[in-house]
Amino acid sequence: MAELGQLEKPDAGSFAGKRKLYCVADVYPLKDAPDDYTGLVNRYWDEVERQTAGLERAGKIVKIFCESISAQGDEALAALEKLNEKVHGMVKRRVQEGAVLLPVEEEEILAPFLDWANCLNVVRTKEVFVKVFGFYTDLAEKRLRHAAGAIGEGLGQGEAGLLIMRDEDRVRLQLPEDIEIFLVTPPSYDDILKWLRQRLKEHEPETQS
Repeated sequence: MAELGQLEKPDAGSFAGKRKLYCVADVYPLKDAPDDYTGLVNRYWDEVERQTAGLERAGKIVKIFCESISAQGDEALAALEKLNEKVHGMVKRRVQEGAVLLPVEEEEILAPFLDWANCLNVVRTKEVFVKVFGFYTDLAEKRLRHAAGAIGEGLGQGEAGLLIMRDEDRVRLQLPEDIEIFLVTPPSYDDILKWLRQRLKEHEPETQS
């Protein structure tokens, strides 16, 4: 994979003819979330819009890849609207400008992967956890291999693409080395991570003294 970079005003000439991928961490709104979290999420996606616009000096986005999307066309946009309205709005605008939303998931892999992930949330015994985690890990690896292949095949020479995926998955992608990677990291992303860590800490069970 090409060296990771974070750049708001790239020198367009230095990336001419190269494949470019602008990577955005997927941040989901939470149902019935407190106003402060909702405000952070809204600010995050506004900042993402501004930063990606700056990155497009190196190449206008013509291909879009978004996690959890296995369909194409209007069906893909409809599915995205149910998952994340902020992402849907951003992607729809770019599709209307000529970009193409390509599937990055394979439903035969994604569906059981999500099922095993849900199972991990309810497992109570270590023995069952180990078995379920093995199935989950196997499908997680297949899922990322498929995603990397879809991006490598879908992004043409000299094109710029947008990848929207959770950071913990994106860092494990084995993408072709000729793709230049740019990270879109708005300041509010750190604020969201701090908010989530604090909320998790507040809900941790107290240890017995």
